[in-house]
Amino acid sequence: MSEINPDNQIFNQKAGIRQITPRAITAGLIIGSIVLISNFQFGLQTGWVSMMSLPSALLAFAIFKQLQPFLSYEFTDVENVFIQSIAVAVGTGPLAYGFVGVVPAIEKFLGPDESGTGKLINLNTWDLIIWSIGLGFFGIFFAVPLRKQVIIKEKLPFPSGSATATLISVLNNSEIRHEDTLNLKATCDYNELLLESDEEENITSEETVVEQDRNSHEGTPLLDSTSMKSLQSSDTYNQNIKSLIITFTVSSTYTILSYFIPIIKNIPAFGKYLANQYLWTIQPSPAYIGQGIIMGLPTVSYMLFGAILGWGILAPLSKNLGWAPGEIDDWKTGAQGWILWISLAVMVSDSVVAFIVVTTQSAWRFYKQRYEFIELQKKLGDNNDDHRGSINSGAGSYNDNEASPEHLIPVSTVVVGLILSSIVCVVAMVSLFGTTIVPIYSVVIAIILALFLSVLGVRALGETDLNPVSGIGKLSQLLFALIIPKGHPGSVLVNLVAGAIAEAGAQQAGDLMQDLKTGHLLGASPRAQFIAQIIGTVWSIFLSAIMYKVYNVVYEIPNKVFRIPTAVIWIDCSRLVTGEGLPPYAFEFSILFGLIFGIISLIKNIFKHNPRVQDKLIWLPSGVAVGVGIYNTPSFTIARFIGGVIAYIWLKKCKHSHEGKTAMIVFSSGLVLGEGMFSIVNMTLTSLGVPHF
Repeated sequence: MSEINPDNQIFNQKAGIRQITPRAITAGLIIGSIVLISNFQFGLQTGWVSMMSLPSALLAFAIFKQLQPFLSYEFTDVENVFIQSIAVAVGTGPLAYGFVGVVPAIEKFLGPDESGTGKLINLNTWDLIIWSIGLGFFGIFFAVPLRKQVIIKEKLPFPSGSATATLISVLNNSEIRHEDTLNLKATCDYNELLLESDEEENITSEETVVEQDRNSHEGTPLLDSTSMKSLQSSDTYNQNIKSLIITFTVSSTYTILSYFIPIIKNIPAFGKYLANQYLWTIQPSPAYIGQGIIMGLPTVSYMLFGAILGWGILAPLSKNLGWAPGEIDDWKTGAQGWILWISLAVMVSDSVVAFIVVTTQSAWRFYKQRYEFIELQKKLGDNNDDHRGSINSGAGSYNDNEASPEHLIPVSTVVVGLILSSIVCVVAMVSLFGTTIVPIYSVVIAIILALFLSVLGVRALGETDLNPVSGIGKLSQLLFALIIPKGHPGSVLVNLVAGAIAEAGAQQAGDLMQDLKTGHLLGASPRAQFIAQIIGTVWSIFLSAIMYKVYNVVYEIPNKVFRIPTAVIWIDCSRLVTGEGLPPYAFEFSILFGLIFGIISLIKNIFKHNPRVQDKLIWLPSGVAVGVGIYNTPSFTIARFIGGVIAYIWLKKCKHSHEGKTAMIVFSSGLVLGEGMFSIVNMTLTSLGVPHF
């Protein structure tokens, strides 16, 4: 058996196809800007931000399919990859640079004594750009060295990246790389080992996506290769594009109407008493319904459970017993602020436990695979070079699956880039806050910590399709509370900065790794994708800073629409770990629910691959989803639950057919993009003072 996969020559030739083109850069920046605007809208409202890699890939193909008669050269799948890589890098800026969490926490909630300066912190546009430049690049360089290990050698599935690759391959009618895995068993005898080495199991990444979806995504309908074959039919493709246009139009129309008729954003469907006293209303937002469709019924059901627990039980309890005497929506003295601590405890407990379990399991599997591989080599001996070569190909060597050197990112670029980007981060933070408040050593430690946490986060993302950036940020805050003395001036601010650095590193490393997985399966140039990430990041740095300022000029944030709940979680977590007291009985309830959901998370993560109990685990709620349901007002959650119910009925009606899954993803994407894009129109109307009806 040959050590070199002959099909790899085809993919190496594809890597040489031109990808970094002016038209691709332009399309990627436009699509990414649309996604960024959507993510700002929903991030400031509820904290929800999405990569939107599938819609970005679909939009790119749709644009160039219409322009095909006017193109001077053919649009290819690898160019499609380049475009969506730029779009993802641009679109995730609001989260990566902390504009929906850390930055508003610093500006809106950090007290003068907590800042260490004796005054409030207000960052101007250039300050925000400097902040973003400091956070924007080191995560990219973190990811590059990990590529060979997690994508080429271990072939981790990265379900969203694999699904995006499959979508692009089907749209462009091109081939996708079938990755081979070898089942190594150290207990097998010599003959069985030879048999296994000759009969390798061909498990495509798309099939792995389906398995990961079933095991880890709790009902979220990812697209596999078979489910997208229908897109090869021009009739079906046209129907999906028509669906995208219709849902985009409906969603954008609702967005405009909601400005002139504000009541449709807050319908008191449960009566005026519950609406006024406990904020139980319905917001029939197409975008939130679309998000619910994407999330799936199990996840939104957990969120609804959280809403009922928080706003139906705990909020009335805290208010009636006098623990939260203020107005219901007051973050400090009201029930909303009181239940936020329970939400924080639930999410941190779930995230940290899951993080520890996944990391431990991943490390154990890596050690076990290496041990079995070494034992296998010993059993085969030196007289079986052919078979050992094939096993090296499957388990230890990556040369047969790697791009040519001219398409890889040079090691020198990675080393120099990592050093320079780390220096830029230190200089940016020190220039913004001063060495007295944010010491140089604290930023250096934060970057080193971000490096290790990013490695763990990337592995978790590769195996579960969930990038635990929120948990990573909170874990960094907890660790920094031990590093920075409580008496240090501005300890809360330093804690926020450290968390922002950790979250930015994990977010960008994860995003790039998903994109690199997509490119690897299609034969795109890793170097081209790296350049796409750099281009997208530079554009996103400026656009994110400008959009954040625009939102703050047009709207008084926080308000009833833009509640910035993630910012409140950030500041409260910093205050908690740096020693600030909690409202009455919030500590006891937080410990109780933190323990409960920590145990639930432990059970779910330990037994999620056990076929005997796998189906039953769905009845155990996800702590992160429950926490989101607690800290968001019920109107957001109910709309998403409606979307989850629609997804369930849709899939049941079409009997989980591949065409039905495809149509549903396209349908939901139109709903999300329409409202996100036309939020700019509402912003313009607000700035012009156009009256409501």
